[in-house]
Amino acid sequence: MTTSRTAVAALLALGALAYTTWVLELVLTTGLAPSRTYVSELAARNQPHGTLFRTTDLVAGVLVGAGGLLALLKLPSRGRRVHVGWAGLALFGAATAVDSRLPLSCTPTVDPVCAARERAGLVTVAHSAHTVSSAVALCGILVGMVALTGARYPACAGSRPRAEAGAGVGTGVSSWPRAGLSSAAWRRVPSAGR
Repeated sequence: MTTSRTAVAALLALGALAYTTWVLELVLTTGLAPSRTYVSELAARNQPHGTLFRTTDLVAGVLVGAGGLLALLKLPSRGRRVHVGWAGLALFGAATAVDSRLPLSCTPTVDPVCAARERAGLVTVAHSAHTVSSAVALCGILVGMVALTGARYPACAGSRPRAEAGAGVGTGVSSWPRAGLSSAAWRRVPSAGR
């Protein structure tokens, strides 16, 4: 069990490290403004460092997915919340890996032609599917965080419905454009760990 626990911890830690490589945009020339663009645009097909960001997303997804799956299969059962939490992390990992294979075809927040094609529905299927896989990844990580936190701190069980509602609201808010703040800025809010 100690070996499995160590393996899960290592997989998750390495996955988290790989998932934070988006901060490299601070030192790489991307031509994208962090306050106005989606993190996913770093990995777009037309970006100079797109291969780097797609690869690190793939590595992160595989590592976190493997960590969540290994925890589900090998760690002792500690209740339904823990199982749901590990499943959420496994889902996040799988969706992130898929996300890396479905990059945006262009950068809609900085390319008016791309934005027009996106609005008209003329982007590639992968570009459109990327939105779905990103939403699934976000849901997976939120489920994982809420469930594992609730399992770790059962004294907060009375506030669990509020936490679950907050996670649902957070998902909705990060998925739709809001007035007063660009949707790109809102999508970076859940990327605090990304």
